[in-house]
Amino acid sequence: MLIRLIYLFMVRAFGWLVPLARDDVAKDAEIVVLRHEVAVLRQQVARPRPDWADRAMIAALARLLPGHLRLHRIVTPGTLLAWHRRLARKKWTCPNAPGRPPVPGEVRALVEQLARQNPR
Repeated sequence: MLIRLIYLFMVRAFGWLVPLARDDVAKDAEIVVLRHEVAVLRQQVARPRPDWADRAMIAALARLLPGHLRLHRIVTPGTLLAWHRRLARKKWTCPNAPGRPPVPGEVRALVEQLARQNPR
């Protein structure tokens, strides 16, 4: 029981010392991300559904957080990648023409003529 109490005390003490060792940019970014997440959650009653501005803000600020802190957000790295894929899919719409484009008839006739003239 005493060892467990000492262990819990040490964990709490080191937990308080960790923020002191981090740089100010990471701390400020974490605070801004947490505040924005709280603001998004306050707007939602059920499941949070952030709009594009909220997504952009969270995605931009999440890059400044250390890796171990990114895992504990309402927006996981996988969600950020899915948002990016969805955005890229909407922006870059290309026609899905399968295969090569057809070769013009003049080029085809020229290739056949060269093949007849030079059988090797």
